[in-house]
Amino acid sequence: MISRLIPLLLMMLVSVITPDQASADATFLCNGEPLSSEVHNGAVDASGIPNSNAGTVPGAFIVIRWGQRTLQLPRTNNAGIPSYSDGRWWWQAIDPDHPDLAELKGLNGAVKHYSCEPQA
Repeated sequence: MISRLIPLLLMMLVSVITPDQASADATFLCNGEPLSSEVHNGAVDASGIPNSNAGTVPGAFIVIRWGQRTLQLPRTNNAGIPSYSDGRWWWQAIDPDHPDLAELKGLNGAVKHYSCEPQA
């Protein structure tokens, strides 16, 4: 009995660990440096949650590789197009060819915006 359960449990574990990848993967130049973005829906099965725009739900995340940085930003629950933030970094792509990348700098609330263009 247990020998039959082990493969089933392993398959369930792999499906939880391996996130679903959405179709919003892209490559850009942001402030002259290559940036890649990969949107993942994660292991959340919450299709009935409001604000599931673009096929993502709260629990989804984006992985951004930019220069020496690798950021994993959770999806916010802001209304409208999906945005992702960890409180310091913020990403949103109202215009998919020119996404918004911003960084909160210091305690005074200053925000630095980075210009992103499609990579040719």
